[in-house]
Amino acid sequence: MRLNPVLEQLGSYPIAVVHERARAMREAGRTVIDFSIGDPREPTPQRIPEALKASVPAVSQYPTTAGLGELRTAIADYLLRRFGVNVDPDTQVMPTSGSKEAVFNTPLAFIDRAAGDGVIYGTPGYPIYERGALFAGARTEPITLSGDFVLRADDVTPGVWDRARIAWTCTPHNPTGAVTSESDLANLLDTARSTDTLLFSDECYADIYEPAVFPKGPVSILQLAGPGSAGVLSFLSLSKRSGMTGYRSGAVVGDPAAIAALKKLRTATGTASPEFVQSAAIAAWSDDTHATERREVFAAKRAVLRRAFDKLGMDVVASEAGLYMWVETDDDLQTTDRLLESGVVVSPGRFFGTGGEGYLRLALVPTLAECEQAVEVLVQCLS
Repeated sequence: MRLNPVLEQLGSYPIAVVHERARAMREAGRTVIDFSIGDPREPTPQRIPEALKASVPAVSQYPTTAGLGELRTAIADYLLRRFGVNVDPDTQVMPTSGSKEAVFNTPLAFIDRAAGDGVIYGTPGYPIYERGALFAGARTEPITLSGDFVLRADDVTPGVWDRARIAWTCTPHNPTGAVTSESDLANLLDTARSTDTLLFSDECYADIYEPAVFPKGPVSILQLAGPGSAGVLSFLSLSKRSGMTGYRSGAVVGDPAAIAALKKLRTATGTASPEFVQSAAIAAWSDDTHATERREVFAAKRAVLRRAFDKLGMDVVASEAGLYMWVETDDDLQTTDRLLESGVVVSPGRFFGTGGEGYLRLALVPTLAECEQAVEVLVQCLS
């Protein structure tokens, strides 16, 4: 069968091999503590599924691309509370079916493959930036990150900026948990605007951070973009903030012209969130208490695991926000294999792209009790 060459080029996710081995261990009766996939196990706050159930209609009908006005307003109200930013819910907010599909599909609205448009993104990073760019026919411009794993404007050469149509940043960063400072975000924005490059900021982990380090939370690109957010889009998600990974609910917010283009694209593809899921999202965006409680749980897990790596003398890099810990090791593949044999599943850093070699990513998804249990295994296995 003939396939899209891009699909054949990408192949499968390399982490699938690790997951197959972990599943075989479970089927053999082994205890496995899995830090490899960012899918938290804390229950979704009860008011959210209750809102969903109450909204399931007797007659099912298509949702609109623009989404419910009440949801767009709830998202705008959240942004005002969280970031002090005013946006127009009618022209600047687009509900999505999670953030992953939005990140993947968005380049389709802006890339002119005949013009050789480029897409800038950091590596290691979320693989969807590259995959969405490739399927849109863009020229990929990966920028290798190191040190504190923050993408800065000066990391990108002038020639790459000149041919770029889109630049992706991610803060807090997946996989490292690094947070881009206000000044570094401002420099990215200034450079993007001066080169007519759209700046897209993946902020799906904006509400997961260490309060002692970030008393007001990480900065959003929307805070720096000014009224109308010209040339800027922020990508948001309820997956980790509200424990709604299975609901597939997120949002894109920013430049009205860009939102209008996405509305046109998404209408053509029939991509829209079911209205009963949107009702659950209204409940989630309208409440900050549960997000604070979940943030405290993730912070407790991080503290438990950090003590283990401190005892082992292994450096934890960045990892002060987001859902992940990024840990330096001699050989990420070998260390992953040793831990897997002992029943702890982690992700080798190289699976997230060039620059990830020599690091491990741990997603803070097991329960706090399981994290305590994993500490014993980590210390015994890696001492």
